[in-house]
Amino acid sequence: MSTTPLSGLKREDFQATIQGKQTDLYTLVNKHGYEVSCTNYGGALVAIMVPGRDGKVANVIQGHDNIQDVVSSPEPFLSTLIGRFGNRICKGKFTLDGKEYNLAINNGPNALHGGPTGYHARVWDAEQLDGKTLRLCYHGADGEEGFPGNIDICVTYTWTDECELKIDYLATTDKKTIINLTHHGYFAIAGIANPTPTIDTLQCQINADFFLPIDDTSIPLGEIRAVKDTPFDFTTMHAVGDMIDADDEQIRNGAGYDHCFVLNKREFGELSFAAKVVDPASGRSMEVYTTEPGVQVYTDNWATGYPGQHGATFPRRSAICFEAQHFPDSPNRGFFPPVVLNPDEEYKQTTIYKFGVER
Repeated sequence: MSTTPLSGLKREDFQATIQGKQTDLYTLVNKHGYEVSCTNYGGALVAIMVPGRDGKVANVIQGHDNIQDVVSSPEPFLSTLIGRFGNRICKGKFTLDGKEYNLAINNGPNALHGGPTGYHARVWDAEQLDGKTLRLCYHGADGEEGFPGNIDICVTYTWTDECELKIDYLATTDKKTIINLTHHGYFAIAGIANPTPTIDTLQCQINADFFLPIDDTSIPLGEIRAVKDTPFDFTTMHAVGDMIDADDEQIRNGAGYDHCFVLNKREFGELSFAAKVVDPASGRSMEVYTTEPGVQVYTDNWATGYPGQHGATFPRRSAICFEAQHFPDSPNRGFFPPVVLNPDEEYKQTTIYKFGVER
């Protein structure tokens, strides 16, 4: 029986010893034969194989086809798990119970995505529970990347027969800390190619009446601004490219879209619809559901055309990211939803990426 998945990725190309642990390729297959493949290095997704309206199956996630390229990717966060704190913390500083903590500065003057050796750059302990479920666990040490508290995290990927990639997060700590986990999937719904098509023609809807404006270092200004009459109004579906280069200070500050949208919620923590994108050419669609209060929408504004799986290349704006999370710089903003985790609590989050076809 062949062990080569639909994606053509080879398990042996992902097997290595890194950080004293074994890396590997794990492939989840649903009853229709559609697949999700990932590695336990950073929890990086390297294949999501789903059909278009013509039945043609394509890979709709950007990644690499061997472990060496995953580790040395020009985009270190390419389709990986992110933590201990997703997004930016101003000047890498925050105060908890009167003590100031200092994090690595790795994005202009700020800390980004848990630092240069955050969870995207760690080998997770992996257990494939069944043909459709993978559990990844990681122990983060007290002081790792400057964060307080030992933390134990398990992230479960479940690939359903309805072509939903469900990501469940669970974490506990032995000391008061901050946490903001997310997944940084670089979605190319048209299918990766050489070159991967631009996302400009993707039709997009975001269930958010407000967004967080940012300064020129991508730190929130502190205002929660209405999307109405701005380039950030995706309350009704329209093309991503319609206003991505608008003469607008916020667009300039993000070099396109790189902003946190404040999701419309009836109650805090409910699993609800966040966003949808449709590729008009192939008919492929993706819906996002999350328990998180926000989603960082990033339109791949800094890609350079670097190579990915099987000779695919990833030019600027060839992917879109929907990073479900709490708000950036929350530890320094008392009026944002809290990101503190205490020893007697559990951090839980669920985000679902559901793939379909528009006829």
